[in-house]
Amino acid sequence: MRVLVLYAHPNPESYGAALHQAVVASLREAGHEVDDCDLYAEGFDPVLSREGRVGYHDLAGNTLPVAGYVARLQAAQALVLCFPVWNFGYPAILKGFFDRVFLPGVSFKMVDGKVAPNLWTIRKLVAVTTYGGSRWRAMLMGDPPRKLVCRVLRAVCHPTARPLYLAHYDMNRATPESRDSFLATIAKKMRAL
Repeated sequence: MRVLVLYAHPNPESYGAALHQAVVASLREAGHEVDDCDLYAEGFDPVLSREGRVGYHDLAGNTLPVAGYVARLQAAQALVLCFPVWNFGYPAILKGFFDRVFLPGVSFKMVDGKVAPNLWTIRKLVAVTTYGGSRWRAMLMGDPPRKLVCRVLRAVCHPTARPLYLAHYDMNRATPESRDSFLATIAKKMRAL
C-alpha cells in the first residue's frame, strides 16, 4: 500500500520525532511504500496567500503552487498524520497544509451545490499524536483534533476508511514507561495497517 505520512514537528530530538521514526520504520517493515513528508524539513509554506484564496475555487489553476504535494496526496492509499496537539489544535504548518493542499477538485468536489468526497484512493486514515493535558481535559475542550481527523478528514476519504486515532495524553506527566509503551503500540499498529 502507498502510505503518505504527514509529519509536523520542528524538533528532530522530540518524542514526536521518535513517534515519527517508529511510524515510518514499522510501515516499511510491513512492506508498505512510504512517502515520508516532513513538513518542517521540506520547508512547506503553510500561509494561504491572498492570491491563493482568490483562486481557491479555480479548478484549472488552484493546485499549481502546491502541485507536488497534491500529486503525493492523490497517489496515497493511506494517510498517516504524525503531529503534536498544541492549544487543542494542529501545529500551524499542518493546518496550513490542509488549507493549501486539500483544495476543491483535490480533497472534495462540488456536486449540485453540495460537497462530495474526492480522495477515494485513501482507504486508511491514521493519526498519531500527543497531548500535554489529560484525556479528560481534551474531552472538556471538545477534543477538536480528534473531531477533525475522525469527522472532517474521514468525510473526504473513501467511505470505507475508518479513522484510527492513537493519542498519548497527559505528556506533561508522562513517564519513560508510558512513552515506551505508546511507542510499542504505534509500531504494532503500523505493522498491522
